[in-house]
Amino acid sequence: MAAQTDAPATADATTGAGSSRTRSILATRPLMGWRTVDILTIAFLGAAMGIAFWGWGVFYNGPLSAITFGFAPLGGLFAGPWFLAGVVGGLVVRRPGAALFCEVVAALVSMIPGTEWGATTLVSGIVQGLGTEIAFALLGYRAFGIAAAMLAGALAGPFAAAYESFTWIQDWSLAWKVAYAGVLALSGAVVAGAGGWLLTRALAVAGALGAFPAGQEHRETRAV
Repeated sequence: MAAQTDAPATADATTGAGSSRTRSILATRPLMGWRTVDILTIAFLGAAMGIAFWGWGVFYNGPLSAITFGFAPLGGLFAGPWFLAGVVGGLVVRRPGAALFCEVVAALVSMIPGTEWGATTLVSGIVQGLGTEIAFALLGYRAFGIAAAMLAGALAGPFAAAYESFTWIQDWSLAWKVAYAGVLALSGAVVAGAGGWLLTRALAVAGALGAFPAGQEHRETRAV
């Protein structure tokens, strides 16, 4: 990853009819020219998310057992928080690899205190991160609104379900596996997608993303 100066990423493209309210501001070109601030921010975001992941894992089994009685695929409703890192990383840095990078860092950090899933936590992070990364790639890294965020969160779900089909849920029927993928996609879209978009906006409003496109979008919205 090539380092650039830490100047704000301000290159933009219109994704709507021309109003600043309908466009996503893009990262400075070249897209693969990662700045030092990009790398450090993804590392910090991933670490923070990893701590949150670990905390969610501690309480995960309680609500899971309550809602999955009789229909195990409903457990996917509680998986959305684990897709957040990829969505937020992609929305903040807006460069190829950002979503995957952030999700993997989060998975690694969540493993440090110890989890019941062991090393498979990292594999899950890679798989889920790929799902979110592919969503942004399909959009050409040019759209970062709430719809793009929800697509990224939703795509993490089927990727996670595919991996778990060979590990944790391999004895499930095909119908249950398909239902689980759908529930994961729904949870990913709402919790990780819409939730990640709102979290990114909150960080921008707080002034934490001044060096990134999301911060510039907030400044432009206030200027209108």
